[in-house]
This record gives sequence, C-alpha cells and structure tokens, in this order.
Amino acid sequence: MSKFRRAAKVDGNQQAIVDALRSIPNVTVAVGHDDIIVGYQNRNYWFEVKNPDTAFKADGMSLKKGAIKASQEKIRRTWAGHYDIVWSLDQIQRKIGVKS
Repeated sequence: MSKFRRAAKVDGNQQAIVDALRSIPNVTVAVGHDDIIVGYQNRNYWFEVKNPDTAFKADGMSLKKGAIKASQEKIRRTWAGHYDIVWSLDQIQRKIGVKS
C-alpha cells in the first residue's frame, strides 16, 4: 500500500467552473479541498462540486445513493463555516454575491 494519497476524482464540470470563477475580478479559487474554496470580499466559501448528469436522480433534485461520500456528509453535518454542494457557476455566484 502506498503512503501517498491518490488524487481525488474531479467531476467533469469542475474545471470549467473554476476557470470561470478565476476570470471574475477579486475572486480567488483553491482546488483540492474537497472540492474548492472560493474567496470573495474577505470571506471563504467551501463548495463540493457535483456533476448533475451523474450525481442526481431523474427528477434532477434528489442525489443518487453514493453521490455524497461519508466524509462529505460528515462535513455537511458538523462544519461550522460555509459548506455547500453545488453543480453550476450560477449557484456559486448567487451564494457568494457576485452578479452574473
């Protein structure tokens, strides 16, 4: 068994979201923190980016079983700061207060 951590799987829509966020003035993005940390106006926002094509049931609202790892569910329940599961740039912009 290797002592090195394997790179986490990244949802297909994450890179496009990160690139778009980085193009917005005064927004910073750090990746690799289950999934991204976004900084804006001296605040930090922690987002788990999911691909809606693979994470949701046919109704488009309910997450499929296994779409959220146990560690992510624990963060949702216990984290005292901002943490949200999103699947679009628009959602992130609304949550951090950036106009599209």
